[in-house]
Amino acid sequence: MRIPAAALTLRGLFALPCLVALTARPLAAQPTAGAAPCTSTVTGDLRRHALTSTTFGNARTIRVLLPAKYGAPENAARRYPVLYLLDGQNQFDACLSDVSHREWQADETVLRLAAEGKIPDMIVVGVDHAGRDRDIEFLPYKDFYGNPTMRDPVGTRFPTFLVREVMVLVDSAYRTLKGRENTGIGGSSYGGIAALYAMLARPQLFGFVLVESAPMWVGMGQLIRDTDPLAASPIRMVVAVGDAEAGPGAASSALMVAMNRRLAANLAANGLDSTRLRFVVEPGARHTEDAWAKRLPDALTFLFKDWKAPSAARR
Repeated sequence: MRIPAAALTLRGLFALPCLVALTARPLAAQPTAGAAPCTSTVTGDLRRHALTSTTFGNARTIRVLLPAKYGAPENAARRYPVLYLLDGQNQFDACLSDVSHREWQADETVLRLAAEGKIPDMIVVGVDHAGRDRDIEFLPYKDFYGNPTMRDPVGTRFPTFLVREVMVLVDSAYRTLKGRENTGIGGSSYGGIAALYAMLARPQLFGFVLVESAPMWVGMGQLIRDTDPLAASPIRMVVAVGDAEAGPGAASSALMVAMNRRLAANLAANGLDSTRLRFVVEPGARHTEDAWAKRLPDALTFLFKDWKAPSAARR
């Protein structure tokens, strides 16, 4: 059977993060013969933790970016809101992104915005994906349109993995503020689907949500149906997409915009007005880390600009 060119394009798009993981190397590893060594692009105090998951039966790295002056004596009792970003390999360091050699620049962006007073000082957690199992871990429903030959997904377990394993690790090691008013989650592509599903599954925990370039056709649009209606809405949410995700004029690019627009309409119908919901369609933007990095400053500013520190009694 002949596979449509559009399907091949989509498989390439959503397989890319898996290829990144499979070829990624630790910074201390020897470079390929003849290749220049990679220089880390990390900015700030980025900690690494090895996590063995009982939920998924595998291991990964959890990357934790601490606020400036987190260790200063005057901040010894201070606690911070937390933003969880999926596909941690692509958030802080281009050396871990061997296919695209690009990153979200989450470290530079968060530290700069906090220094400018546009967002609060916060802890940012990069949750590494699982390489070959990235698609089945992230997706709660099968992607019949973009990846029809994929294995049956197990992404309904992903919120449990986040809450019982990742958040437990972070909360035990760092001075975090808990609760939906202090916790955000974000991701792109299949990671955007996982972030949205985590918010729906744990609305009491994730109050700030960033969904970038999400293929909302997953499960034949099931997540759109899951948001119509909503019994509980996030505090603030950003849904963003480029109008050329799979290339200018591609049918899948138009479909992605249309289905993300439908998601935004569902959220607006459930009470998220323009002060709580931002929907962005960026002209010419592709399905790349560069696009997500470009949109990140405005997204974080919108999500967290009005965040207020809780009283000492609520910490």
